Amino acid sequence: MRYADGPGVQCEVFVAAPVEQVWELVTDIGLPARLSPELQRVAWLDGADRPAPGARFEGHNSRENMPDWRTVSEVTELTGPADGTAPAEPGARRVFAWGVMDADGRYGEPVSDLSGALARWRFELTPEDAGTRLRQSVVIGPGRSGASLVIDARPELEEKIVEFRLNELRTGMTATLEGIRSLAEQGDRARPER
Repeated sequence: MRYADGPGVQCEVFVAAPVEQVWELVTDIGLPARLSPELQRVAWLDGADRPAPGARFEGHNSRENMPDWRTVSEVTELTGPADGTAPAEPGARRVFAWGVMDADGRYGEPVSDLSGALARWRFELTPEDAGTRLRQSVVIGPGRSGASLVIDARPELEEKIVEFRLNELRTGMTATLEGIRSLAEQGDRARPER
């Protein structure tokens, strides 16, 4: 598995709550910062205040033994009510997806275009029985990332480096999905901060 091949990982969980309730949590960009071991905080950019195609937000990240870094993400897909209030077709799948860019050039030249995204993230929500099947996925590359720096230093270990990074992402995604499930299943008592 090479970085240039666009490797990725997907995790999923069943949530015993309606899609509308899970959608409200998933589209709250601040929620993953409360649940993820790497993402520390986020903020909308350019006057945006909710997900919409083309809306951008910054993320501030931290990992042990690395300087903190900032990314800029752009919403690439939003299939469902943008503000969580508009009705959706019964049984319809909802998608919230975004690309992450190294706008500050931490890993190479600054990137402001999605064609150079260092990762593409996606949530998919599908009604299932009386609840929601929630999937989160990520594809890394083609833009440079922290993994690229490690691969540059040890190219003979590229496959192991990619596998290690995907395992880190899987761990973070599992924590995020479990957190969303817990909040959704608690209902109104656990409304996210907006």
